[in-house]
Amino acid sequence: MAITQTVCTSFKKELLEGVHNFTSHTFKIALYTSTANLDADTTAYTTSNEVSDSGGYSAGGATLAISPIANTVSTGIDDDGVNVAYLTFSNVIWSADTFTARGALIYNYSQSNKAVMALDFGGDKVADNSSFQVTFPPSSATSALIRIT
Repeated sequence: MAITQTVCTSFKKELLEGVHNFTSHTFKIALYTSTANLDADTTAYTTSNEVSDSGGYSAGGATLAISPIANTVSTGIDDDGVNVAYLTFSNVIWSADTFTARGALIYNYSQSNKAVMALDFGGDKVADNSSFQVTFPPSSATSALIRIT
């Protein structure tokens, strides 16, 4: 099993079909153990190998807010002078938890839990009765989590 950081292939197709609406849908992030299989072929949220409920974490994860302004997709120009539409999410914190997570899945809760992006933390991250935070990159044309050129 492995977690590969990538935008899910099904999400790319569904964008063109108008399935995902970042101004009105609810997006969530769920945490997974190292035994999870998340990659470009992931099509939906699953409880298989999700971090167990403990403290502040519960199945399905947490609701995400688009950053910097809730429910806003931005546009700008990247370092190569290319016009970009982009978005990222506000950081998420689970408090008073004890678990180990290797990665995460961002998914569209409003659309039958369709997968958006798999995140690989690069190794196991441990919360030992402490808070656990997923920090997203800054919201800009060059660093946002999701960028379309």
